[in-house]
Amino acid sequence: MTITPPALSVFETLESEVRSYCRGWPAVFDRAQGARLTDEDGHSYLDFFAGAGSLNYGHNNPVLKRALIDYIERDGITHGLDMATTAKRAFLETFQNVILRPRDLPYKVMFPGPTGTNAVESALKLARKVKGRESVVSFTNAFHGMSLGSLAVTGNAFKRAGAGIPLVHGTPMPFDNYFDGTVPDFLWFERLLEDQGSGLNKPAAVIVETVQGEGGINVARAEWLRALQELCHRQDMLLIVDDIQMGCGRTGGFFSFEEAGITPDIVTLSKSISGYGLPMSLCLFKPELDIWEPGEHNGTFRGNNPAFVTAAAALDAYWADGQMEKQTLARGEQVEQALLAICAEHDSAQFRGRGLVWGMEFNDPARASAVCGRAFELGLLLETSGPQSEVVKLLPPLTITPEELDEGLRTLARCVRETA
Repeated sequence: MTITPPALSVFETLESEVRSYCRGWPAVFDRAQGARLTDEDGHSYLDFFAGAGSLNYGHNNPVLKRALIDYIERDGITHGLDMATTAKRAFLETFQNVILRPRDLPYKVMFPGPTGTNAVESALKLARKVKGRESVVSFTNAFHGMSLGSLAVTGNAFKRAGAGIPLVHGTPMPFDNYFDGTVPDFLWFERLLEDQGSGLNKPAAVIVETVQGEGGINVARAEWLRALQELCHRQDMLLIVDDIQMGCGRTGGFFSFEEAGITPDIVTLSKSISGYGLPMSLCLFKPELDIWEPGEHNGTFRGNNPAFVTAAAALDAYWADGQMEKQTLARGEQVEQALLAICAEHDSAQFRGRGLVWGMEFNDPARASAVCGRAFELGLLLETSGPQSEVVKLLPPLTITPEELDEGLRTLARCVRETA
């Protein structure tokens, strides 16, 4: 299949130059179902991007769609601020019974606003309020959002430059394996914390992704995460895990930190928590941290009740019986074997990942963009990540079939061969 880019007209003449994904995928999309999108000319595309991880259960998932349609047809509340509603109650009860209690997680639930960066901002604000300190430590190649507080703990220089002002009160430290194993874990971090002459203000918290998605699919080892939690406890700092892209089952378990056996003080969720691509985010924290005054952090769209409906339906359908984690790990093994074969054929490429998030890095950074461009021409949606866009990122829906996954992986192998 060869795709002919359409005349985009109003998108180019009226919409801001800030648009990005549409430049790599010059099509006008019209419909979507499961792991496939269809453009207005009838071309079909296999989706290995899943709304940047917002569509873990696929496009227009029929179970979630039915729950949403039923709710809308009975005139259920759509916009509710933080008012108590039947939809919110159903979500909270389901989240507690299906997710929190089986994992012995004690968290309180906060609805900070519709997007991931809202959740991160609330987490940073709460950590500073609890500890009475300003500094927050983040890690090299981290990505936590595009609002100012989130940008201050984001590593990407291009995104940080868009702020237009100094980004302060954030301190970067090396992520796992940043020095290729030549430096002991947290040597620099702990030395700065203990040295009264280091110039490092005592941090309120540390924020981390267990797998850095936008940073290049950098996977933190379980032992590194456990050591980080121990360091935070010793030094009286809160541990915040940003699970916005890697949570909701992306790495296997519902939370990406489960494998490491840690219990963060604060967790942020968004993207696939609604299950249907509807805006929704959560900030979870231990009960003793719940020192908010009523209305001290709010937002007009933090009560997106249709999102509560689809979120509860997703938890009931996919997480009540424990099968989703097993399926995701099985699909992940399928991806790993395919990437192993591709990299055996092309020694200029390496791969890494967990569950159903994988990255293939090329020695020539431009190669990743060429692979993604060729993939689009062949009807496969792939995106790059990493500071130089040097990594091809694989983020298919968790509900993708083995046959669809194999189709996409064969297309990827063809694209790597044809761009060599």
